[in-house]
Amino acid sequence: MRTDTEHTIYLKDYTPSPYKIVSVDLDFRIEAADTRVRALLTVEPAADTAAGTPLVLDGDELALDSIAIDGAPLVLSAYASDANSLTIIEPPLRRFVLETEVTIKPEGNTKLMGLYRSGGTWCTQCEPEGFRRITYYLDRPDNLAVFKVRMTAPLDLAPVLLANGNLIESGDAGHGRHYAIWEDPFPKPAYLFALVAGDLGHISDSFTTASGRKVDLAIYCTHGKEDQCLWAMDSLKRSMAWDERRFGREYDLDMFNIVAVSDFNFGAMENKGLNIFNDKLVFAQPESATDADYEGIERVIAHEYFHNWTGNRITCRDWFQLCLKEGLTVYRDQEFTSDERSRAVKRISDVVTLRSAQFPEDGGPLAHPARPDQYREINNFYTATVYEKGAEIVRMLATLLGEAGFRKGMDLYFERHDGEATTIEAFLAVFAEANDMDLEQFKTWYLQAGTPRVTMTDSYDAASQTYTLKLSQETLPTPGQPTKQALELPIKFGLIGPNGSPMGWTGVSGADVRDDMIVLRDGQAEVVFTGVPNRPVPSLLRGFSAPVTLETTLTQDDQLFLARHDSDPFNRWQALQDVGMTLAVDAIKGQPWSAEAARALSDAFGETLASDTLDDAFKALALALPAEGQIARAIGKDVDPSRIHAVRDALLQAVFAPLALQMLTAYRRLTSDAPYVPDAASNGRRALRNRLLGLLVASQAAGAPALAAQQYADARNMTDRLAALSASALAWTADAPAMLADFHTRFAAGNPLVLDKWLAVTASVPADGVIERIRAVLAAPDFPRTNPNRLRSLVGTFAMGNPTQFARADGAGFRFVAEFVAEVDKVNPQVASRVLTGFRIWPMLESERRAAAKAALEGLQSTGGLSRNTADILTRMLAS
Repeated sequence: MRTDTEHTIYLKDYTPSPYKIVSVDLDFRIEAADTRVRALLTVEPAADTAAGTPLVLDGDELALDSIAIDGAPLVLSAYASDANSLTIIEPPLRRFVLETEVTIKPEGNTKLMGLYRSGGTWCTQCEPEGFRRITYYLDRPDNLAVFKVRMTAPLDLAPVLLANGNLIESGDAGHGRHYAIWEDPFPKPAYLFALVAGDLGHISDSFTTASGRKVDLAIYCTHGKEDQCLWAMDSLKRSMAWDERRFGREYDLDMFNIVAVSDFNFGAMENKGLNIFNDKLVFAQPESATDADYEGIERVIAHEYFHNWTGNRITCRDWFQLCLKEGLTVYRDQEFTSDERSRAVKRISDVVTLRSAQFPEDGGPLAHPARPDQYREINNFYTATVYEKGAEIVRMLATLLGEAGFRKGMDLYFERHDGEATTIEAFLAVFAEANDMDLEQFKTWYLQAGTPRVTMTDSYDAASQTYTLKLSQETLPTPGQPTKQALELPIKFGLIGPNGSPMGWTGVSGADVRDDMIVLRDGQAEVVFTGVPNRPVPSLLRGFSAPVTLETTLTQDDQLFLARHDSDPFNRWQALQDVGMTLAVDAIKGQPWSAEAARALSDAFGETLASDTLDDAFKALALALPAEGQIARAIGKDVDPSRIHAVRDALLQAVFAPLALQMLTAYRRLTSDAPYVPDAASNGRRALRNRLLGLLVASQAAGAPALAAQQYADARNMTDRLAALSASALAWTADAPAMLADFHTRFAAGNPLVLDKWLAVTASVPADGVIERIRAVLAAPDFPRTNPNRLRSLVGTFAMGNPTQFARADGAGFRFVAEFVAEVDKVNPQVASRVLTGFRIWPMLESERRAAAKAALEGLQSTGGLSRNTADILTRMLAS
């Protein structure tokens, strides 16, 4: 197998460039078939650059048309060029202007990196290393330059011409062409460059900043989709106001533009002043978008806007620091959503995402620190560890420092590093300085892979009224890190008395205890509380204050007591999850649950549903058993996904079937004919109603399949319609095939984003026959095989969301995905490598499945000619 995986980049090898590009003047001549790019780069040597040091610029599939320095063409002996680099052999040791011209072909750029054409629109994606596909450049994040961009294009093909910054000039260029000149006054790395040219509709608005400046806002989209951009615009304005209130950050340009495109490898991109979005994260209307879509748009619009300061104004020195901008900005968008909606519900939802996406990554062959020290392909490190775990690390820092201390640190960070490309160490240093605090041990969170396991035991001495908690932590070895250090863990807690009320104490010793938080720094610690009148039930890790797994000696009665009385909503939810997990895992290991245990959990779920104090959105999350993937991780090895599926189904019936009448009554009470609105209260009501429908169907309640079919037929919004379809498909009711066919014909045909929903439901069916149906979809002549959204919705969902069929004992699921990856890798390596990560579960499977998975991976390896993206993931998979 010939690959580029031998080319490994190490953090320890980082050195500043001997040259810096300080300003960039770009001229794009856009034609239907190709685009000519003329670049004037103002280059300065570093103070210590020696004479004769070559200037090496990055390229990717480029061909050089012309080259000059300070207007004088270079002779052939003065430079060397190929598709991947341009070397000026002896550049001047003074400021000079390097002028190059290349021709690129956006129409055939199926990798969707650099400049490409999507649905007739020219657009760019440059993060992390796409700018080198546009022109030769120092394509590294520590080279910050000011950009000026001139574009000319046919007026009929591209009446809209957009780039970063502010529009300073536009007009007629003759011969049916026009031009626009954009200037971004803020130095930025090339990965933040953006350009869009096309025939687009748009909506406009404005925002007045705290200092009174008017900012013009616009969202550009396919003609006819303008009314579907209104929610995105509303989300943008709320994001701008929130960042001013919460972090004192005001927008800095005269305009802010968003463009929605249909072919995009990522969700969105924070290019300075010109955010380019995957259209699925812009378009929303009740007939085609679900509540989850509305919430996703709100979150990602906020995330990319917040990058203006945490990513753009302050950026990464190198790609090893990726979590510096992404983890911090995910934390910021989580806080925004928490303030806009329900903080408790948002926290639970984020933890569900963390456990389903990042914990498996941390526990498998693709484990890596939030700040890795090496990589072969940087595109493969846009991971849940960098984003979600990165956000958890920032959240722990905020927890340790408190709200005021964290804000002090953020203010100093913005003040000290504005306009810089910086590092994790610099980020932590400002918080340490602002709060006079040592964060050296805390830094280990960024450097160490793996999910820590915290174990708790407790005891109570009634005679001395002393309560003792013993805590220990352990992180298992991960690839490349066999030995782990103890981490600094903020463990928020409470003690609950027999009457369900918080219990106090008169004294505490043995650890760093701060009111409601134990800070665990060593491998183990003992915390002794005195003056405790009765044995309490401990509520640990409140709010999920650290991204760890927690093992306790609490009984089922203790957990159900917490589910009824804990004042922390996260731990009320967690207690129900813990009881369900114990029953499921024990049954899989051959210790079936007792009728009494199932009835106790059923009663607790019933009390949760009946509560007058819990909101609907919380109930919708609480009325659930742990997902199959979580159960598999709890088992850890020799996993049989089919066995897990069967046991979980049986437990679901044992627990929820007795609640059928109560659930049906609540379902009917929640039915509403009110017009659809995406506010939090309405979302919560729909979420609970649809959760109840799913539970009624899954627990095989009498009449439930017909109820789902009726809801599908009567639904007045996509949230309710898709919920009914999903409930029927996952249970594979008698109505499910006809409902899937009807949905495709009536709602998905002609609407790509609704088609994605149909594809995902189709791929999620755990019953036999799903692989054949997926193959038929892929083979259809009209299936868009180059569109990332369609491919991820179908095969990505199957590989990562349908373990029963993906991990079939006969290996058919593994072979199908491996074949798909080999084919798609030739067209779009980013999609192929992302789907391949579904194999991360293979080391923990039982022997027959493990052998089948390994055979599929080795078969993929033998095909040869894989991209660096895919070969990197494959090599790491097989090394486990």
